[in-house]
Amino acid sequence: MRILIVGAGATGGYFGTQLVHAGRDVTFLVRPPRAERLRKGLRVHGPGYDETVPVRTITTEQLERPYDLALLMVKAWSLPAAIEDMAPAVGANTTVLPLLNGLAHLDTLNERFGRDAVLGGLVRVVCRLDPDGSVFQMIPHASMTLGTQDQQRSSYLARIGRELSAPGFQTIMPNDVLASMWHKWAFITAGGIITCLMRGTIGNIMAAHGGKEFILDVIDETERVAEAAGYPVSAGAHAASLEMFTEHGSVFTSSLYRDVLAGSSHEGEHLVGQFAAAAERHGVEVPLTRLALTQLRVHDQTRLR
Repeated sequence: MRILIVGAGATGGYFGTQLVHAGRDVTFLVRPPRAERLRKGLRVHGPGYDETVPVRTITTEQLERPYDLALLMVKAWSLPAAIEDMAPAVGANTTVLPLLNGLAHLDTLNERFGRDAVLGGLVRVVCRLDPDGSVFQMIPHASMTLGTQDQQRSSYLARIGRELSAPGFQTIMPNDVLASMWHKWAFITAGGIITCLMRGTIGNIMAAHGGKEFILDVIDETERVAEAAGYPVSAGAHAASLEMFTEHGSVFTSSLYRDVLAGSSHEGEHLVGQFAAAAERHGVEVPLTRLALTQLRVHDQTRLR
């Protein structure tokens, strides 16, 4: 199976190199400057490992025929450009697997490529792209979840699951991938709200008087939205949020907050903005979510001046 990974940033770089290690036929679709930087390989490092993996790259101008599977692994603000870049690689039999945060991108991709060609999916990994272009994995755990939007199983979906299995991460194929996407959306939005509003690490927030109570209020708010949408968060997922967001001494911050701190483009509208809109559609009051969204919008106005 010929696999095209659209984007070789932190997430695409990590999962792509793990698939290369597993012997999969992987090509990264990148812009020319990134292709030149990866000519000698992609460095991936983290707790207990540091390696440079030879990778194959291609640019839009070089695409000549469709791929079997296209993994879309870009930030939300890059989605429109990424769709145009990858379009020549998507044929009648190509399956598109977007691995972005949130859910709004599904409607866009369904309209462009057809719902039957687009899977639902998500990844869980904590990594970043360093200034030298390398990928740094901050926490030694990663997983990829995928499935059809209509909960249908097929031998081809099973084959895709096997192709996307590698020692460096867990591959999960739940009965309802949309539920998994909702649960991650609630989780990652909570992390963004907590760290953006308090402007600090989880450890620092937990150490402050009232910090834990604030964190619990955010988790409750985001989980109420998921429940109202028809995807109540399981006890296990709730426990995972508590473990991540209430760990004393934790240096964790959300990727959204890290992007804001760096003055970079961020996924605030795609994550928090769309989440606030979903809450409104389902009649859930989300004052903390709206406060974080307003803060992000004020930040953006200041940054663009």
